[in-house]
Amino acid sequence: MKTIHIKTAIESRPEKCISILAVCITLFFFSVVSQVSSVSAQAVLFDFDNAPLYTSLPISQTAGGITAHLSATGQGYSIQNANVLGFTPQGFAGRILYPNSIYLSDLLINFDQTLTDFSIMYSPQELGCDNSATMRVTAFMHGGYVGTNTRTATFPGTWPSDTLSCSFAQGFDSVVVHYDSRPPTCQDYGVIYLADNMRVTDIITALLDQKMFIEGLIIPNPVSQSTTISFFLFQSENINVGIYDITGRLIKNFFDGHLNAGAHKINWDVNDDVVEGGVYILRITGENFSRSCKVVVMK
Repeated sequence: MKTIHIKTAIESRPEKCISILAVCITLFFFSVVSQVSSVSAQAVLFDFDNAPLYTSLPISQTAGGITAHLSATGQGYSIQNANVLGFTPQGFAGRILYPNSIYLSDLLINFDQTLTDFSIMYSPQELGCDNSATMRVTAFMHGGYVGTNTRTATFPGTWPSDTLSCSFAQGFDSVVVHYDSRPPTCQDYGVIYLADNMRVTDIITALLDQKMFIEGLIIPNPVSQSTTISFFLFQSENINVGIYDITGRLIKNFFDGHLNAGAHKINWDVNDDVVEGGVYILRITGENFSRSCKVVVMK
């Protein structure tokens, strides 16, 4: 009995060590993921303070491992000090993007990585106005249209400041910043603007942040008749599941409501819907995340 007891103890010791080691590795893994997600959730800032002063575009700038190549249409923009006009618009500082003329010029920005979020601070030329110009940002992926968004300064007046932004979960790699239209009742000034403090979030960072909420969004491709959408929620969420065309138009809403934490499956029979063959975007949006993937329908 004593021999059997000693033998059992010796055999169980490695098992306990393995169990303890597994727990330690698991805790370490979740600790690292949490730290990475916490840090990566912050957008990368391009403040242009290291850009070459008085240099006209095109130029390239790198921040947070992302490189942005900036160019322009028309007579373009150059790097100037924020107080080049004798004053500094609210929120601007250091070096900024400054128009080289009073004529319309689009700002073109290409990135070496796929992004999900973009924003840039702007200040249009307006003096004592009761309303402000409309600015537009349009996103592209490999030259193909992804989506667009507009912004009008919340507090008009003299060289008002605001932030123009866009967010597209399917990703984009370039944007065009455009002066879309003059103020409705204040049209005596140039169609120009200053720009500073560009912020972007790359798609890998966005996915790391989302891993704390959703995992394993799977839909077998291509789809010809029917398929199953599978995903796992780490916590209870009010979510929406929909399929969109490449212009962002909603084709079908699969689900809109509350789901508990755990594995979920949604069946989709493309024959039941008026869906032509082509490329679509499946998007799952929750209270704290947005996740998407490309779907190829073959008919």
